[in-house]
Amino acid sequence: QLVESGGGLGQPGGSRTLSCTASGFTFSNYYMNWYRQAPGKERELVAYISSTGSITKYGDSVMGRFIISRDNGKSTVYLQMSSLKPEDTAVYYCYGVGTWGQGTHVTVSS
Repeated sequence: QLVESGGGLGQPGGSRTLSCTASGFTFSNYYMNWYRQAPGKERELVAYISSTGSITKYGDSVMGRFIISRDNGKSTVYLQMSSLKPEDTAVYYCYGVGTWGQGTHVTVSS
């Protein structure tokens, strides 16, 4: 099971951090991913991180603004979002081991 938290309203240029806590599997063995889906658009990969955290990759639209990290001791993956833009408005999903979280809404608006 994957449970996201941290969504809400953010200001343009502001920051927000999302969390995804896993249970039911050995978290430290698996890559983890953040996806997002904006209204009327397809779901897109935001970032992924390797099991140890040594490898990360970002989508072009968030490169240099978002940081993915993980704490294997807490079975949690994070997405630090900064320099937020209105186009970052979306439902953000955690994905790993063939399982999707329920999603958390992020709205960026002044």
